[in-house]
Amino acid sequence: MYRLISKLVIYRNAGEDSILFRLADICQQFYAGEYIKENLITEIYIEINRLLDIATCYGFDKNLWHNYLAFILAMSENPFTLVSEKTGANEGTVNVFANGDFLIFKKLFDYDFSEIENALGINCFSIILDYKAVVKSGQISNKSVSEKVQELSEAIEDANDEKQIYNIVTGFYKKYGVGKFGLNKAFRVSYNEKTGEVLSPITSTGNMTLDDIIGYEAQKKKLVENTEAFLNGRAANNVLLFGDAGTGKSTSIKAILNMYYSQGLRMIEVFKHEFKDLSKIIAEIKNRNYRFIIYMDDLSFEEFEIEYKYLKAVIEGGLETKPENVLIYATSNRRHLIRETWSDRSDMSQDELHRSDTMQEKLSLAARFGVSIGFYKPSQQEYFNIVKGLAAKCPGINLSYEQLCAEANKWELSHGGISGRTAQQFVNYLAGAAE
Repeated sequence: MYRLISKLVIYRNAGEDSILFRLADICQQFYAGEYIKENLITEIYIEINRLLDIATCYGFDKNLWHNYLAFILAMSENPFTLVSEKTGANEGTVNVFANGDFLIFKKLFDYDFSEIENALGINCFSIILDYKAVVKSGQISNKSVSEKVQELSEAIEDANDEKQIYNIVTGFYKKYGVGKFGLNKAFRVSYNEKTGEVLSPITSTGNMTLDDIIGYEAQKKKLVENTEAFLNGRAANNVLLFGDAGTGKSTSIKAILNMYYSQGLRMIEVFKHEFKDLSKIIAEIKNRNYRFIIYMDDLSFEEFEIEYKYLKAVIEGGLETKPENVLIYATSNRRHLIRETWSDRSDMSQDELHRSDTMQEKLSLAARFGVSIGFYKPSQQEYFNIVKGLAAKCPGINLSYEQLCAEANKWELSHGGISGRTAQQFVNYLAGAAE
């Protein structure tokens, strides 16, 4: 195995500390006869443990060795894979090296571990080649990555030679993309000192859709239109969703991600204290073949907070322009984002000569969002309609409309007032009681 992977050219960036390189080193020790049996078995078990960790994280099943090799191919970001992400299969001298690497991967797929197992008296390789994983919920494993990687793994298993693998892998890159941005839909700020990367995947996201939000049709339509313009390369605006709490602002943005993920939309969640990293985030994503929405939830600032200045510079005003594949979507309960006082509205102040300049400074942030969409507290009848629509999706709730409204009215009086969130909580209560 070591002689095989030492000849890799394009896919050498798996890293010498990777499971692949460590197993190759173990195989080299074994065939050279330069090992102590107990120590070598321990080293093997360490790598099997690491492989099981990856399998558990991503929900791999059946042949974990094949899944792991396919995972390397799917996650490897290099000039060849990044070009293939945009164009698929293409002509070029680099294909000579690519086909050479794919021939090596074909041999790795077919690698026989039985000699090592028989000599050392172990069976761990046989187990991972026919692994039956415990069924996991979407909250534990990353189903999006799992399904794609296993699809790639099974296609390579059926390939006859490196040329077929080339077409399979480049087609995969064209269809799904490559690396963490290709295989995941959402990301958070998590600085990796070893690689210098700022973003890491959020491996479990909700499956909400816009249909889950009852009402607010005009607001949803405006959000969809702006997002589709962005995805189609037309002029689009940063969006601020403002209004009352519990009205569906955050859910709308999450639903947009689910709706357009297959069209290349990705989302990055950024919190206020991370605004200083915005320039690093944009540097990491600006040249990728995806459309990114930087998502800021519950955005607001007190007078003493200055993080909004970082945001203003990124949106509009900094020397470096925001890339065309990046937009900012934010939610807030405040229309103007920054806390205002009555003294802001007058030049009469004991400690500032031109108080109205402060007012303009605060309003200028909200003005940088080209689209502002208001989500307001529903009327009582709209609240009842929301409850009715949500209850209709729960077969166990058998109350009449009149009973439903009466109970919903009692619920909101003691649970924060009328809102879509209150309606959802009420329906959740009814569904739980019916089970």
